[in-house]
Amino acid sequence: MTVTEPILVIAFNRPDHLTVLIDRLREVQPTRVYFAVDGPRKNKDGEAERVSHCKDLRKSIDWDCEVITNFQESNLGCGLGVSTAITWFFENEEHGIILEDDIIPDPSFFPFCTELLQRYELDPEVFAISGCNFVPPDQISVSNGYRFSQVPHIWGWASWRDRWARYQLDIDGWRKELPARRLWSKSGNSIPGAVYWAGTFELLARKEVDTWDGQLVYMCMKTGMLTATSNTNLIENIGFNEQATHTVEDRNELQPVIPISLPTTPVTVTVDRKADSWTRKNHFRATWRGMLDQGDRFLKRRKAESNAKDGT
Repeated sequence: MTVTEPILVIAFNRPDHLTVLIDRLREVQPTRVYFAVDGPRKNKDGEAERVSHCKDLRKSIDWDCEVITNFQESNLGCGLGVSTAITWFFENEEHGIILEDDIIPDPSFFPFCTELLQRYELDPEVFAISGCNFVPPDQISVSNGYRFSQVPHIWGWASWRDRWARYQLDIDGWRKELPARRLWSKSGNSIPGAVYWAGTFELLARKEVDTWDGQLVYMCMKTGMLTATSNTNLIENIGFNEQATHTVEDRNELQPVIPISLPTTPVTVTVDRKADSWTRKNHFRATWRGMLDQGDRFLKRRKAESNAKDGT
């Protein structure tokens, strides 16, 4: 197998994870790899060395492959660092595949992305293709190999330049652009779902959470764009540990990795509401109980911040 679709690899300070990903890429031998590494944070012992090791790993891409690098000297952080890397990628490519360093795709993930990138290239309703699946088979309505979701899962995905161009890291003023009635509809007509996403977007707008992917959900809800999502899980996430920025706890949610059968049969571009409902309740935990838990976590965080300021 040789993959001709350009691939963006996003890394930071985990050379062990990055080595596993490069070993998988060696199996499929992509012909063009964009290699982005964020810079080290100040006063983090040993991080400069780990970041330097990640940069050096571009030399382990030892097959016939064009490698284009983008190395940051200082740390941009999770939100700006990842979004900057993706913008750089799409400044150079019309479409392609995006992999963070802890995402290890099944080999069938690559031709799946290529097939659907070609199929939906001219369809502005489709934002992306995702190989990440949490939903069990009996909770999926569409049996054609993939379905459409309102929420883009970004553990192994692909998209186009013109779709990414609508992305904004700063979503201050989001309530005006995504009124309550539209948020309600895009949240599956679910009160807990609407509250969950409203709370998420508000935290991002206030810059209280340093990330980039929640803004992607906001963009898709605002524009109505959907993500083609594999009905079998095509990726493994090896990043659940204390070094992770957000994925510290592995809740064992991903379905087993099963290669997808290709070619797939085209699917109508409409949300699989059954699958999205399962995801909302079980992955995002946007339920009445989840709302109470979310509020409890928020109050505890506020109390911890207040105590830290007071020195208690």
